[in-house]
Amino acid sequence: MPSLKDLRSRISSVKSTKKITSAMKMVAASRLRKAQEAAESSRPFAERMDRMLGTLAGSVAGLPGAPKLLAGTGSTQRHLIVVVSSNRGLCGGLNSNIARNARALIRELQADGKDVRILCVGRKVRDILKRDHHKLIVDTFEDWGRRTVTYAEAEPVAQRVLDMFEGDEFDVCTVIYNRFRSAISQIPTRQQLIPFPVPESANDNEAGDGEAKAIYEFEPSEEEILADLLPLNVKTQIFRAMTENYASEQGARMTAMDNATRNAGEMIDDLTLQYNRTRQAMITKELIEIISGAEAL
Repeated sequence: MPSLKDLRSRISSVKSTKKITSAMKMVAASRLRKAQEAAESSRPFAERMDRMLGTLAGSVAGLPGAPKLLAGTGSTQRHLIVVVSSNRGLCGGLNSNIARNARALIRELQADGKDVRILCVGRKVRDILKRDHHKLIVDTFEDWGRRTVTYAEAEPVAQRVLDMFEGDEFDVCTVIYNRFRSAISQIPTRQQLIPFPVPESANDNEAGDGEAKAIYEFEPSEEEILADLLPLNVKTQIFRAMTENYASEQGARMTAMDNATRNAGEMIDDLTLQYNRTRQAMITKELIEIISGAEAL
């Protein structure tokens, strides 16, 4: 049985931990609002650009003059996986879930005989993946998301991806990130960035019943427009992935710290009860010894 001194020490230690987790919960809650607003505000532009490029690319895909970011290299042998995570821990299973999703994709590709390379955006996923796949990691971006995520922080990541593609280092690029749904729900998401995936509806050139097919004239040409917009789309989608993951990080941390604070409170109650029972038992024992000594006289 632990002594009263040991119990007092444990109670004091748990109270200190409770203060820390409570403070971290409040910090995460204050950052969550701004992060959620940033993630939600980045969605319409990214989704609209994706739809617009899909419509525009439908008439260019397969043509000889199609941009390389749309047509691809003609092969799917080499894959680059951009994995977005947090730089700090204490956010529940957020980073382990994204690493598990990345491992599953790596196994699928390697089972098909594909060559895989990994670009880590965030220190935590690098620390997890390097245990089994350290030879596949080509680079890590850590200096971002200190207080919020800016476009200037996402641009170097996107530029590295574009430079690697121009250097013929991969054929297909996929980004994996946590999409923010709520403070208690984050969805691991995969999205192909390169080559740009043309939706099937964009290739349907027939108008519906009773509908007239729209005819567009582009100035400059579709190829020139796509040559400018496709690199911008890569940057936009990576920025969106980073903002979504940052909001997910703050929501997961707030939830994890709230659970830790409540668990610390329950532990303090249990230790306090154990302390009082131990103290009462010691007092009772001392009284019995005094009474027994008095009766012996």
